[in-house]
Amino acid sequence: MSNYHIKHLEEYYQVYRKSIREPENFWEEVAEEHFMWRKKWDNVLSWDFNKPEVKWFEGAKLNITENCIDRHLSTRGDKTAILFEPNDSSEPAEHITYKQLHKRVNKFANVLKDKGIQKGDRVCIYLPMIPELAISVLACARIGAIHSVVFAGFSSTALATRINDSDCKMVIASDGSFRGSKTIDLKGIVDDALEDCPGVNSVLVAKRIHSDIPMKEGRDLWLQPLLDAASDDCKAEIMDAEDPLFILYTSGSTGKPKGMVHTTGGYMVYTAYTFKNVFQYTENDVYWCTADIGWITGHSYIVYGPLANGATSVMFEGVPSYPDFGRFWEIVEKHKVTQFYTAPTAIRALAKEGVGHLEKYDLSSLKVLGTVGEPINEEAWHWYDDNVGKKKAPIVDTWWQTETGGIMITPIPFVTPTKPTYATLPFIGIQPALMDENGKEIKGNQVDGRLCIKFPWPSMARTIWGNHQRYKETYFSAFKDKYFTGDGALRDEVGYYRITGRVDDVIIVSGHNLGTAPIEDAINEHPAVAESAIVGFPHDIKGNALYGYVILKDVGETRDHNNLRKEINQLITEQIGPIAKLDKIQFTSGLPKTRSGKIMRRILRKIACKETSNLGDTSTLLNPEVVQDIMDNAL
Repeated sequence: MSNYHIKHLEEYYQVYRKSIREPENFWEEVAEEHFMWRKKWDNVLSWDFNKPEVKWFEGAKLNITENCIDRHLSTRGDKTAILFEPNDSSEPAEHITYKQLHKRVNKFANVLKDKGIQKGDRVCIYLPMIPELAISVLACARIGAIHSVVFAGFSSTALATRINDSDCKMVIASDGSFRGSKTIDLKGIVDDALEDCPGVNSVLVAKRIHSDIPMKEGRDLWLQPLLDAASDDCKAEIMDAEDPLFILYTSGSTGKPKGMVHTTGGYMVYTAYTFKNVFQYTENDVYWCTADIGWITGHSYIVYGPLANGATSVMFEGVPSYPDFGRFWEIVEKHKVTQFYTAPTAIRALAKEGVGHLEKYDLSSLKVLGTVGEPINEEAWHWYDDNVGKKKAPIVDTWWQTETGGIMITPIPFVTPTKPTYATLPFIGIQPALMDENGKEIKGNQVDGRLCIKFPWPSMARTIWGNHQRYKETYFSAFKDKYFTGDGALRDEVGYYRITGRVDDVIIVSGHNLGTAPIEDAINEHPAVAESAIVGFPHDIKGNALYGYVILKDVGETRDHNNLRKEINQLITEQIGPIAKLDKIQFTSGLPKTRSGKIMRRILRKIACKETSNLGDTSTLLNPEVVQDIMDNAL
């Protein structure tokens, strides 16, 4: 029996049990039946979480691009692989077929080789969401170079840090990018970064905004003429299953960003298998993940997972609010999108604008909705379910991380009954454990603790580039023989998981562990509230007290703020209990967010604790100006 496409709950439990009882046999079957290998593995899995060392499909040889492109050519050559939807809605969309993608990736790969890039070299990619971003990622993989994509919203300092950390030889950039009504000078950012990057000897520049930019003699080259001159035939480099495929940086709560290393074979198998099941993908579907390829979501679920399944993957350059807040829905109607995967931040922003923008468009093609990046609050979940999915398209609230490479806890649509705010059940092969602070596993249901994983899965990051010790300390030192996710979770009476937020966002008030996510959910249900963030600050009696930053839907809200504060605390008391009431509530126009939409809580914590002399690195903030405003009005 093929366990590749799970369609019933009973089948899920059957397959899940098999994947836990005989993990090696299970993953061997999936790998054997659904992928192209140049040489089969000698051993499915060897692992030791003490070292920590994990190897999947040891000794196997493959190239991931042959699995994502070449093997589809005879059956799906004329099918759209990447559907590019530009920032400006009046510019036509571009349909890149598997045959065209094959040629374009090969040409790009030959350009890289011609510029001296070899197997194992690191290439930094700093591009907006244009086809060249996906193509350059695949071109690196084609020749065995290790790609390091840096989201094209990061500052020059952040870019330089990442280039130097992994010693990249080349940067692939563009003259600039469009973002809504703005144009951004990306090449200027690259030039600034490279003043501190002696290891970079070439920069390939794609034209997007056709601006007049300086090109440095001997280093900078326009990409298009090189592609035009290159051959469209490029033999794929044969890689070992455990050869690095890419490095992707994730910011730590302390210290410099961590370069998570993902390898080839296991990552391919797991991202393809999760994509197929979590989105219930079928042959003629049009799948759209709104993330940027600069994040792990884009790597796994715009590029590798979809293409390994021969899917059509939409790549959107723009933003949800341009030219107006109906843009997402216009694209869904235009391309008859069947699966739509976005972040709760985007859903809340769209919900705040009401349903007027939705009602203009036909969303009946949608079969599955997904969310990623943070736990989705109940109000946003219901808005999404009622208005976008019309209660017919199930919501998969997916929990996973840069480090995990693929989705770990999630409903399977039409299989798992959903429950708002719950990521529900572990995906096939994933063995979660909830741990108490003494390092003991908490058995049974209706419990909460620290979320760990006790057995390796194929797509887990193998190390932190150049710093295996930090990898060990960060993920494997808190609990013996377990991967520690850094998140808290609770397990309800039927075994469903709800992620309660980062453990460093768990605040102990009067001896009670309070996760910030449920408190924020309660606050966000107040009709006047758009968004909120909770942090702890020291309190003489309770140890910690709670400080709330609250954004109102109507910024000019004229009601008495003291009354609003009372109403918010009343809601918290009703939903969580008086123990979770806030000591301070500051109304603010915005929250400091990274460009991926994560609230930077460490800054809010420092302001609440009146430790504002050193706020740390704010270079990755989307809206650094909001920090001063919050400080000026701090309570």
